[in-house]
Amino acid sequence: MTEVADRTSSGTREPAGTPAAAQAGGPSVDVAELGELLLGKWADVRRTARGLAGRPEVHKIEGLTHTEHRKRVFGQLKYLVDNRAVHRAFPERLGGSSDHGGNIAGFEELVTADPSLQIKAGVQWGLFGAAVMHLGTQEHHDAWLPGIMSLDIPGCFAMTETGHGSDVASISTTATYDAATQEFVVNTPFRAAWKDYIGNAAEDGLAAVVFAQLVTQGVNHGVHAFYVPLRDPDTEEFLPGVGGEDDGVKGGLNGIDNGRLHFSEVRIPRTNLLDRYGAVSAEGKYSSPIASPGRRFFTMLGTLVQGRVSLDGAAVAASKVALATAIRYGSERRQFHASSTQEEEVLLDYQRHQRRLFTRLATTFAAGFAHEQLLEKFDDVFSGRHDSDADRQDLETLAAALKPLSTWHALDTLQECREACGGAGFLIENRFASLRADLDVYATFEGDNTVLLQLVAKRLLADFAKEFRKVDFGVLARFVVTQAAGAAFHRTGLRAVAQLVADTGSVQKAAVALRDEGGQRTLLADRVQSMVAEVGSALKGANKLPQHQAAALFNQHQDDLIDAAQAHAELLQWEAFTEALGRISDPGTKQVMTWLRDLFGLSLIEKHLSWYLMNGRLSMQRGRTVGAYTNRLLAKIRPHALELVESFGYGPEHLRAAIASGSEKERQDEARIYFEAQRAEGKLPAREKPHRAVKGSKSA
Repeated sequence: MTEVADRTSSGTREPAGTPAAAQAGGPSVDVAELGELLLGKWADVRRTARGLAGRPEVHKIEGLTHTEHRKRVFGQLKYLVDNRAVHRAFPERLGGSSDHGGNIAGFEELVTADPSLQIKAGVQWGLFGAAVMHLGTQEHHDAWLPGIMSLDIPGCFAMTETGHGSDVASISTTATYDAATQEFVVNTPFRAAWKDYIGNAAEDGLAAVVFAQLVTQGVNHGVHAFYVPLRDPDTEEFLPGVGGEDDGVKGGLNGIDNGRLHFSEVRIPRTNLLDRYGAVSAEGKYSSPIASPGRRFFTMLGTLVQGRVSLDGAAVAASKVALATAIRYGSERRQFHASSTQEEEVLLDYQRHQRRLFTRLATTFAAGFAHEQLLEKFDDVFSGRHDSDADRQDLETLAAALKPLSTWHALDTLQECREACGGAGFLIENRFASLRADLDVYATFEGDNTVLLQLVAKRLLADFAKEFRKVDFGVLARFVVTQAAGAAFHRTGLRAVAQLVADTGSVQKAAVALRDEGGQRTLLADRVQSMVAEVGSALKGANKLPQHQAAALFNQHQDDLIDAAQAHAELLQWEAFTEALGRISDPGTKQVMTWLRDLFGLSLIEKHLSWYLMNGRLSMQRGRTVGAYTNRLLAKIRPHALELVESFGYGPEHLRAAIASGSEKERQDEARIYFEAQRAEGKLPAREKPHRAVKGSKSA
């Protein structure tokens, strides 16, 4: 990274507008301090993981067929095992380190090497292995985890069905207990019940954790997880009753052998039920430590939330890689003689180019800080330090709020960075197109983004109902949020967040200073509060209606609910960014990062400006100032753009993009030297002067 930065800043002439903060008397960024802040609590783990991700042995080779790519990635899994890169979350007594947060922090860095490797490793150890660990008991751990950890048992996480994706509770695979043989009989009774899009299913999986409806003594006890052998380890052929198909070539992630599985009268021992939350006795009697079927279901699925947490972090990492490449290239690439007849302009000096990249840079920092808080919350729950039912619900809701925003943002950022680099961005060697294809599915797996936001919205409504049970909408409409910094993050819902306008003045008055931290918070938080209040009022009493009428009423407001959930997630990111500012000690760095936080806040306000205008939160005159102030922030941030992306800590071995290597500057310097020599020697031909028509001329 330093080598590239030094090469960028050296040469005969600085491109216009490049970092010269000290020379201009402005603030400068302490890249080392900012880099440490971004590394977060698990800094050492991230450094180790990045060192591994930078090795050629784990890098994606473009142009392989999907069969070649699959073979390479499976071999890379063994490389990860040999380098002890995948065992952090497993129990210490089995060779792990019981470090749940560190495991995710290290895992998400693999996206810079090859997203297929990251996701296939996630299937093996983050889904298949984690399901055995979190849903099983010590007997299951001892039987299967050593083989899973060593890759002697490659496995699948067989939850999704062709007919049911996000609606896991309605899956149709059954596991019916036969007391006479003390076995469960697993069936996929029709085509829509086949397990689909399952990683490791097409070729490599020897076993699977299969999610099925547990039926015993004529009662369906809902979805449970079962350990089901799939293939003979010697012949690698499917076992009797097990069948499957290859999903074939996909739009991305073709290093993973996704496939379909089906079961016909497949018998497994009673002890293959992963029974931490639900057990069946030899006689067939069902028991569970959680009486409520609904709560039991969500508790079991909640143990697998790490998939969403890791995708959130991986999406942020991919956004950082894209921005580091595009901003480096933009600081070197020149186009058009806008301000000089001899020197072309650096792309990054154009305001529109800054808008395209810097607003996404600000969002990436915000998403990164929010992810670090999510990761700490995850570690608190899974380490047992803070593992109450409320903590787990908060974690589930937080992951469901942040994963959609970061994965959508990554796709948007990769596309915008690709376009900002022109034709060079389209070359596969510069990775934008490849990364975007691989990350495309991040928006719909481990929970479809839109469905996840609906989950968040329902939680917000539940908290709203508790807080304002006896308050009518007329009063709610006059409420504004005045919570302290960070409260929105730590209180996932809307507890204790409102007070009357009369206490602090109108929202319009509070928002006059858009540059003020308090003004931004008021605007962002009030939008969440008001949107939830409006939908909550509209749905009041829906639980007393007949089911079909309640569903119809909910459907009428579904879009508003999802918008409210997204606004809530955006507020969480802004709060996380603001809280991170308090941990920066260097004054220059803090100033630049405050500008970047303001850019993020104003970009959100500008994005939703129609709502603020229509709902009277901003006057038309004040609304017009949002864009103007945003543009002033872009100019302030411009001298620090390279420093900011350098703080990400990704070197050439992670970016692996020709246009981020300094080659463009070398080309530009070569062209400049050529033309300067031509001018000095008087060899440059004169430009044709524009023809001016002579008054009265009769020429045609």
